[in-house]
Amino acid sequence: MKILITYFSQTGNTEKIAEAIHEVSSKNHESNLKRIKKVKIEELNDYDLVFIGSPCHDSDLAKPTLRFLKKIPESPKYAIAGFYTHSTYLPEGDERIKKLSEKWSGKCIATFEELKKEKNANFKGYFRCQGIPSPPIEQFIHDTIIKDDEEWVVFIEEVKKHPNGNDIENAKKFAQNILSEF
Repeated sequence: MKILITYFSQTGNTEKIAEAIHEVSSKNHESNLKRIKKVKIEELNDYDLVFIGSPCHDSDLAKPTLRFLKKIPESPKYAIAGFYTHSTYLPEGDERIKKLSEKWSGKCIATFEELKKEKNANFKGYFRCQGIPSPPIEQFIHDTIIKDDEEWVVFIEEVKKHPNGNDIENAKKFAQNILSEF
């Protein structure tokens, strides 16, 4: 099987996840790892499975990734799986945490679901994990989302640990589960 892992990454978080997926995919398949800006949409037809990755920006996938997804043709012959990294809470937790997660990263999931529906794509699922925020995003989160200083100290200490070894292993398991469906 021919697999492409393509991604957009500014700080390296999404790239780490892409590399983990590539590591699993390359064991028994022809697997290529490329940044989105290096991939022409027509090239996707050369693959059986395309993993598409992005950081979360403005509550959605990053703009370069959104532009890439818009170019995907109707009913592509290849299957698609998604992954993204974000610097917000994970949705597991109390109602406040779930609402914050939905508000600040929930559009990422919706965008992948829209791809499935609007493009009639064989979408296999998505993976997500936290990632270290860039300094401007860190400041934005503190000024806008987590204003309480005590909560902020706990939050930023935790989010700066990601993606960690557990996240990498979970990304590998995600890739393995997708591959086992073929």
